[in-house]
Amino acid sequence: MKQDSSTISWNQAGEDWITLARSNDFRLFYIMPYTLEYLGDVRGMDILDLGCGEGGYSRALAGGGARVYSVDCSSFFIGYAEDKAAEEGLDIRHFVRNSNDLYGIPDESFDRVICSMMLMDCEDLYGTLREAKRVLKPGGRLFASVLHPCFNGKEMSWVGEDTEKKVVVGDYFQPEIWEKPLAKGMETQVIWRHRTLQDYVKAFVACGFIILDLNEPLPEASLLEKSPRLCWLQKIPMFLFWELGKKE
Repeated sequence: MKQDSSTISWNQAGEDWITLARSNDFRLFYIMPYTLEYLGDVRGMDILDLGCGEGGYSRALAGGGARVYSVDCSSFFIGYAEDKAAEEGLDIRHFVRNSNDLYGIPDESFDRVICSMMLMDCEDLYGTLREAKRVLKPGGRLFASVLHPCFNGKEMSWVGEDTEKKVVVGDYFQPEIWEKPLAKGMETQVIWRHRTLQDYVKAFVACGFIILDLNEPLPEASLLEKSPRLCWLQKIPMFLFWELGKKE
C-alpha cells in the first residue's frame, strides 16, 4: 500500500476510532441513516465502501442485498470489519489500500462508490477521486459526506448550549492541516484537514465528475429525542452530502 500522512495517521487511531464510530450520536442517528435512506434499494448492486472504517456501512449494504467491497488504509479497521462481517454471515470482500491506489480492483466494477466522512481526511483528494471514477461503471454514482467546510475548521468554534449553538468563524481558509485528538477525552492524535467548498468543487470537476445533488438535511424531529446534540443541526449544518455522476 502507498503510504502518506493520512495512512500513517489513521493507522494509529486503532481502537479509539472503533469506539468512536460505534458510539458517536451524529454518525449513528444522523449520517448513517440519512446516507442509507438516500441510497435506497441496493439489491443486486456492486458497491465500494471507500474509507470503510469499522465496516458499518458495508454490513448494512450487504445486508440489503448489495455485493460489497470494503476498503480502508488501516489494517486494524479492516481486521475488525472482517471479523464483524464473519459474525453476521455476510460475504464482503475487504482490502487494505490507500484510497488513491486501488490496485487489484478492476476498472468499471461498481454501480456506487460510498465515501462517508472520508474525503476531508485523505491527503491525496485528487488521486482518490480519480480512482473512484476509474472503478465506477458508466452511469455510476459517487456518494460522499464531509464535515461542512463553512462551519468546521481549526479557527471555527461551536459555542453556546445545545439548542442555542452558534458558530464563530475566525478564518475560513486557514489552516489547511493540523493535528489534534480524535475526539474529546481521547489521547490519540490524528491529522485534520480543512478544504473549502471551492476546493471540493474544483477537485470533482477536474477528476471527471458532475455534481448531481448536494444536501444539508435537517434532522427529523423523532431523532432529537435520541441526542440533544442533534438540535444543533436544526439551525447550522455540520455535514454536507454530495451525489456525483461519472462524466462520460
